[in-house]
Amino acid sequence: MTGGTGLIGSRVVALLANGGHTPRCLLRAGSRTHRIDHVAYEPVYGDMTDAASLRTGMAGCDAVIHLASPSSWDEIGTDAVEPVIIGGTKALVEAAAAVDGIRLVYVSSAAAVNGSAKPVVYDETAEFALVGSGLRYAEAKHVAERAVLESGLNAVAVCPGETYAPGDDEWITAGTIRDALHGWPVLAIPGGTSVAHADDVAEAIVAALTKGRAGERYILGGDNLTVKEIMRTALDAAGLRKPIVTVPAPVVRAIAKACVALRITPPLAPDLIGYAARYWFSTSDKAIAELGYRPRPARETIAAVVAWMRERADAPVEPGR
Repeated sequence: MTGGTGLIGSRVVALLANGGHTPRCLLRAGSRTHRIDHVAYEPVYGDMTDAASLRTGMAGCDAVIHLASPSSWDEIGTDAVEPVIIGGTKALVEAAAAVDGIRLVYVSSAAAVNGSAKPVVYDETAEFALVGSGLRYAEAKHVAERAVLESGLNAVAVCPGETYAPGDDEWITAGTIRDALHGWPVLAIPGGTSVAHADDVAEAIVAALTKGRAGERYILGGDNLTVKEIMRTALDAAGLRKPIVTVPAPVVRAIAKACVALRITPPLAPDLIGYAARYWFSTSDKAIAELGYRPRPARETIAAVVAWMRERADAPVEPGR
C-alpha cells in the first residue's frame, strides 16, 4: 500500500489487517503513522519516485493499493502534483508489470472524471472535459488514471468524491465545515461536491480488490450538495443559526488576490477557487451494484465531523502528511 497513513488509507490498512491480510505500507522517513499505530502492518521505507523502493515494497505481494498523492488544499496547486501523481503512478505501474499476476487498485479521484460550472451529475462513463482548465490536480489525476487502466495490468480505478470523516486532523476536507462553525457571516461560493465518508470509501477500496472488474472505473460518491448546503448541514448539526451569504467566484478571486498582495491570509487560496467554484457531482451506481458500496447520508457524515471538531475545538491543529 502507498498512502496508508492518510485519512482513507489508514482505514484501508485496518480493514485489511482485521480481515486476516498482512498489509505492507510504503512509508517515507518521518511519515506520521499515528493513524495506524494500533494496527498490525509491515513497514517498508522508500519513496514513490524511487523504482527500487517500489520493487522492494511489492516483492511477495498479491496486490497493490495505490493511494499516495498530494491531497491537502495547500498542495494541490503546487509543483509537486505532476511528478508525484503522474510520475509516481507511472513508476508504480512499471514496477507492478514486473510482478506476475499482481492486482492493482488505483485510488484516483472524482476530479479525474469531470467537473462543471453547472450542477451536472456525472457517472463512471463520463469523458474528461477539463483539459486546459488550469486545475492541475484534476488533470494529473486523470492522466495517472488513464496510465493505470491502459497499462494492460489487472487493474481497477476507484474515484472517491470529497471524503469526510472524524480524525481529519490535517483539515484536508473539513474546510467548509470549519468555516461554517467559525465564520460570521458564513461565506459560500457557488459550487458543490459529492460527499462521501472515509469509512465507506475504505470498504469499497477493499471490495475492489476482489470484485472490481479489470479496466473499470468506479466512482465512490454520495449525496451531491452545494457548498451552501454543506455549510447549512454543518450549522444544523451544531445547533447554530447563522446567515450564509453566497459570494460570486470572481469576487472571491479578487478578494483572495488582494489579500495575498497585502500579505493577509485569504478566505480561500487563489489556486483553490477554480475547484470550489465547480460542481463535482456524480453518481455511484456501478460501485453500488458491483462493489457493494453503501454511502451513508451526507447529513450523518457531516454531523459526525462536526461533533469531532467541537470535541477538540481547543486543541491545536498541527498540519502534516
